[in-house]
Amino acid sequence: MKYGNLKAYLASSGAERIALSFGDVARVAGVTLPASAYRRAQWWQNDSVHHVQAQAWLGAGYRTEAVNLAKQSVEFVRVRSAGPGVRETAEIFEPRPKPVARHPMIGAMKGTFTISPEWDVTKPAFDEEDMAEWEASLERKAKLIEEGLRGKRA
Repeated sequence: MKYGNLKAYLASSGAERIALSFGDVARVAGVTLPASAYRRAQWWQNDSVHHVQAQAWLGAGYRTEAVNLAKQSVEFVRVRSAGPGVRETAEIFEPRPKPVARHPMIGAMKGTFTISPEWDVTKPAFDEEDMAEWEASLERKAKLIEEGLRGKRA
């Protein structure tokens, strides 16, 4: 690990806050810090996924605060609650609203039609005579389809 010495230094320190200059960080880590460390505060972000240097201080149980590019200084603050694999985020937890128990379309057609009180809703839709007529119609259609298919094959 490129910043392994920095990780070891922070882990062995045990202090709640450690203020270091950028030069001290470079000296402790035993590396030359890139120009972006001196010009961009993003280099000091607590993002172990995209920043290899952040893996060092987060792995030692610290996070960066009070990055001052003008004074070239940074503070490492001990993280109490962070465990392995835990990353800090800027997101604020907001519980999701409870799911609706009923679908919103239930009752959408209420009042658009009425069923006569005399109508028996348990009665089958077709009586025996209607059913026989419907079946005969289906048989006629099936016969027409078969004839059509035979005509295409010939």
